[in-house]
Amino acid sequence: MVKRTLEDATVYNAAGHHGCTCMRYHGKDETGAAKFWVGQSVFLPGGGAEYAYEDNPLEKVYYVLEGEMTVTDKDGNEYVIHKDESISFPPNEGRYLENKSRKPARMLVIINYPD
Repeated sequence: MVKRTLEDATVYNAAGHHGCTCMRYHGKDETGAAKFWVGQSVFLPGGGAEYAYEDNPLEKVYYVLEGEMTVTDKDGNEYVIHKDESISFPPNEGRYLENKSRKPARMLVIINYPD
């Protein structure tokens, strides 16, 4: 069993992300988790992530802890994810993220490791 706190979280730079701070709580390097990792991203207003293309084989779950995030799919459909709501992505599904609100957003991120 491994307990982690905000002070223990590893800050990292996520490719294609801007206006945010990304932290990992559990993962191979942090706790030895072998199948998935868990982190938290804090997005300032206007912060987000560039479009991630369909060639990413990882499953993802985003759970909004505070604020809201707008997720746009490859067809331009927008989904606004509010506090206590989540969205999941199967492998190879692209997405664009943006905090279009005027308040910071905190989001729990769960992503599997590739086989």
